[in-house]
Amino acid sequence: MAKILKIRDLTLRDGQQSSFATRMTQEQIDRCLPYYKDANFYAMEVWGGAVPDSVMRYLNENPWTRLETIHKAVGNVSKLTALSRGRNLFGYAPYTDQIIDGFCRNAIESGLGIMRIFDALNDVDNVKSTIKYVKQYGGIADCAVCYTIDPKYPEPGFFARLMGKKKPAPVFTDAYFLGKAQQMAALGADMITIKDMSGLIPPKRVSGLVKLLKKHIDVPIDFHTHCTPGYGLASVLSAILADVDIVDTNCWYFAEGTGAPAIELIYVFCRKLGIELQANMEAVAKINGELKTIRKELELSVFGAEKPAPKAFNPLTDKLPAEIDAEFDRAIAAAKAEDEETLLDACHKIEAYFGFPAPNELVKNAEIPGGMYSNMVAQLKQLKAEEILPRAMELIPTVRLAAGLPPLVTPTSQIVGAQAVSCAMDEKAGRPIYTTKSSQFVNLVKGEYGKTPVPIDPEFRFKIAGVREETPYDTTKNQMQPNPELPEAGGVKLAENEKEVLLLELFPMVAKSYLTGVKVKAYQAKKAEEAKAEAAAAAEKAAAAPVFQPITGHTVNAPLPGRIIEIKVKAGDTVKAGQEVVVLEAMKMENSITTDYAGTVKQIFVHEGDNVPTDAMLIEVE
Repeated sequence: MAKILKIRDLTLRDGQQSSFATRMTQEQIDRCLPYYKDANFYAMEVWGGAVPDSVMRYLNENPWTRLETIHKAVGNVSKLTALSRGRNLFGYAPYTDQIIDGFCRNAIESGLGIMRIFDALNDVDNVKSTIKYVKQYGGIADCAVCYTIDPKYPEPGFFARLMGKKKPAPVFTDAYFLGKAQQMAALGADMITIKDMSGLIPPKRVSGLVKLLKKHIDVPIDFHTHCTPGYGLASVLSAILADVDIVDTNCWYFAEGTGAPAIELIYVFCRKLGIELQANMEAVAKINGELKTIRKELELSVFGAEKPAPKAFNPLTDKLPAEIDAEFDRAIAAAKAEDEETLLDACHKIEAYFGFPAPNELVKNAEIPGGMYSNMVAQLKQLKAEEILPRAMELIPTVRLAAGLPPLVTPTSQIVGAQAVSCAMDEKAGRPIYTTKSSQFVNLVKGEYGKTPVPIDPEFRFKIAGVREETPYDTTKNQMQPNPELPEAGGVKLAENEKEVLLLELFPMVAKSYLTGVKVKAYQAKKAEEAKAEAAAAAEKAAAAPVFQPITGHTVNAPLPGRIIEIKVKAGDTVKAGQEVVVLEAMKMENSITTDYAGTVKQIFVHEGDNVPTDAMLIEVE
């Protein structure tokens, strides 16, 4: 009997998130769903990740409707999968068991079959609650071990070597990953995923890791990777030969590049290996017919222009040129012989023939996630300081080690990357590094995200967070988000049911804006004439420019561009030098803005929610 390889299709979540900024509308997804019902994938990842945030923020759509609609169309043919960050769910702070319970119950009732649970620190304590509630409500707990590698530390200098200093010992060994997987299995994990979110795991390493997990763990093993640095396709082939149970793929027009490997290429490999792929490739071809059009629509809406697409390919009907067919055979032979160089060469030739992006050498050499790298570049462009990128990259190992060597996965990759940029900016300005630090970095070092892979020096923790002892996040102090009545929507509650309350808890700013819009629109439909009058009055009010008094005191200005999250003072307040007056969000990090001047707050120039440029006046102190 032929071996069966199960497929988790990522196209409608990770695929569109990796390539098209999670902008697929419900209408676009609906076009594909009749064919997905016939595709017979083991699982379809359709939710979690950036989907709930993005569908509200950019598409004005309801995340719960997204999940329920897909389940209604596909039924139980494929298990619907979501990605969550353990106790953090989708946010940056741990949630109470009450929130995790409600979220898991509602997700499963809405059609979710598998919850892929990971923690950015690989702290197993942070996934316990989600495992418990997913299983309690009849879902499958898929626990992901986040793959990461030790940083490239600079060589110790002569005097450091003279004093006996050496590079830190490796932390992220196969034994480390096996230990984490075994701990998760002991908690009740129904399956284990090797989650290589950065695409940094080479073929030989994943082959050994899959064999190790299969030997010591009795639940199915899934392999998830990306193609950004050029390992993806070759590593999936090696995982298949190592008897992995499930692999994650994308459909052709959303595959490769920053995404996962194409199922069509995996199908060719499996056909040659005599492995049965659990997928209806005729239905996959029909999905691609829709995705080809949707890809062009997304390129125009997201990027403003069409990008080069891969050559059309249907492995059921299209004959491969002899030289490319030979590359598939060469790749298989090399994978079996563990000849990594030949395997990668063959896979890169296959990908190049079909027009997929070449490996990103910058990401490969930097050995950090592509998203982390692009975030750093974008941040430095905003700060008009692109020239310090090399120094920021050099500082990543130092910052990461000082912070307990967290794996580089959302959100820790963004936290470490942003802090490396801040340290480089401090250095450039002649300030000690860590003069500027985000609230998230402080919380990471303090211990609020959980236990880091290596202990943090107490003196460093005191320097950054003001405490020497590891201080876990105290969820008993959590306060529910305000749920006010909305006068502009007829006095209804901002969140009127449990699902809306959960959106408000998980995405406070975005959900508040989205739910307010939904309620106002419904009220306007009911009372059109009154709504028109209210809208006109609101527009007139919004159009009126604020009138400020002449400036006679000192102004507190924004040190970098961002959005005003919170204003800590009001006009007439007495403030001290060094007092926090505003919280500014920049690159998803919260920055405390303090006044250098003591006195009385004369006037405030901004409102919460405003986007401000560098040097924008925030308040005046007299």
